[in-house]
Amino acid sequence: MKTIESPYLKRKVIYEKLVKKQTESINFISALRLIVFIAAIGCGFFSYTLKKYYFFALAIILFAILFIILLNKHSRLKYNRKCSTLIGEINGNSLKRLKGEWKSFEDTGSDFLEEDHSYSKDLDIFGKGSLFQYINTASTYLGREKLKHILTASNYTIGEIYDRQKAVEELSDNLGWRQRFMAEGQIAVEKKKNPEYLFKWAKEKNSLFSSSAFIIMAHVLPIITVTIILLYFLLEGIPYYLPLMAIGVQVIILKINSKKSNKILDGIYKYKKDIEAYDRMLRLIEKKRFKSSYLIKLKENLVNENKITATKQINKLSKLVNLISDRANFFYHMINSITLWEYHCLIRLEAWKKESGLFIEQWLDVIAEIEGLSSLAVINHDYPHWVMPELKNSSLIIEGKNIGHPLITKNRVCNDLKIDNTESILLITGSNMSGKSTLLRTIGINLVLAYAGAPVCAEAFCCSIMNIYTCMRISDNLEENISSFYAELLRIRKLIDATKEKEPVFFLLDEIFRGTNSKDRHTGARVLIEKLSRENALGMVSTHDLELADIEEKNRKVRNYHFREYYKNNEIYFDYKLRLGVSTTRNAIYLMRMAGIDIDNNMADRDYEKY
Repeated sequence: MKTIESPYLKRKVIYEKLVKKQTESINFISALRLIVFIAAIGCGFFSYTLKKYYFFALAIILFAILFIILLNKHSRLKYNRKCSTLIGEINGNSLKRLKGEWKSFEDTGSDFLEEDHSYSKDLDIFGKGSLFQYINTASTYLGREKLKHILTASNYTIGEIYDRQKAVEELSDNLGWRQRFMAEGQIAVEKKKNPEYLFKWAKEKNSLFSSSAFIIMAHVLPIITVTIILLYFLLEGIPYYLPLMAIGVQVIILKINSKKSNKILDGIYKYKKDIEAYDRMLRLIEKKRFKSSYLIKLKENLVNENKITATKQINKLSKLVNLISDRANFFYHMINSITLWEYHCLIRLEAWKKESGLFIEQWLDVIAEIEGLSSLAVINHDYPHWVMPELKNSSLIIEGKNIGHPLITKNRVCNDLKIDNTESILLITGSNMSGKSTLLRTIGINLVLAYAGAPVCAEAFCCSIMNIYTCMRISDNLEENISSFYAELLRIRKLIDATKEKEPVFFLLDEIFRGTNSKDRHTGARVLIEKLSRENALGMVSTHDLELADIEEKNRKVRNYHFREYYKNNEIYFDYKLRLGVSTTRNAIYLMRMAGIDIDNNMADRDYEKY
């Protein structure tokens, strides 16, 4: 029986074997290059000593051509081996993901953590053990940024979400293509560079390097200089200082604009490997025949109004950047002084900008978007039994069957749940560690996936589009001199302001107002729940305060649910199943006793009997 692991295992083995074969070929080509080099020296030496100068020249040319062919072959093999190695590693990581070992992945997305975001911190979207760490397959800087945007600020319409679902499903079926796309992004990008400077350079116009007078000067002066140098060596009577003067004039001309030239050339050369990676990734996109409308529309952005493809344009840029070469090299400076090489590069770069500069940001956005969708496709491929959610455009609703937390890959417990305008707030009670906070995060993170266009961890799931607000993990901010209670009030204020704007809201509140005394906490929580029940909002509130359970009797929009535990052989167990009604169990005293705190039973039960 074929399992989800099967294609990963098969591909991992195939590419590991391929790497070995490629290594053998590389070693063979290296040895052959050495033999050709030695043969060239030997042949050249004997033909020269025998004064067979024509044969000497012919032999050197032939051996040079053969050496270059072998060098190119060697470079291609090394590139292919690197690509194969990366695809093997990608399959290895995919197996780790399925085994629940994904928390060892290096990229946690911790640089995207925002204290004041409306839900990302509370729902484990970024950081160690996060959704980002779990699904991210983006190789480029913009790909990571795009995935961040998808998970935190998507704002897609229902139609767009359905289109994205189809795109995710299509990409999930193209495992080989996705892995090659990911490897191409990784192969040359050692450190993901922000292309902000590249975009800025591409949009800037430099009138000097595009002016006719400058272009004529850059072409005519080197011709004059080279002519004078040739005449000096071919004719007698040409004073030595003439070629020196010609070169000196060009050196002065280069120095006049050296600051501006160096800034442009050094700045663009830093992106050499990135541009090569973009070129290969765009080539893969252009060659792929997509079926989903969303991916087809993305691909259409890679052709300009003159029907010139992005790969043709960015490949041209890649070749121009290669011409810049190593500007610290002595021979480069010598050639530059004679030919004004830098100016020729700048002129051609300026011409490229005029033709294609305005489109490069659009091309890279297509790459980033497909990287983001490919990350979501990982879920659809690895968990085919998860469901694509249904989006509702009528009244607010969240309804699901067997909903589980997507990041709990082992011993996951699922629950059914429904929240709508009839019962818009679920009040969740239960003892410590019973699963209250996990349930809140389960619903929240599945909504994030639903709005991104990804499958959710459920057997069935439907929801309307709402803005998510959470108040769960609150701590002191010493730098801002803000206490946890005040920080919690600020989060609540954002939620209240959102409801005042009449935007559809889904909220998750975990043990609200825990930073104050019990009486004020009860009063504040009660007033807040009553207020939110009258707004265009759905939500869940977890609490240890059983006194809040009587809100259900006076407010039909509030419904009590609970978790419970059971004891066996003097040990505590949880089934993490959501049940209707208010909690009738507690375990804090039991846990305190386990910690060595001796508490009298009569004292502990005195205030609990009325429940």
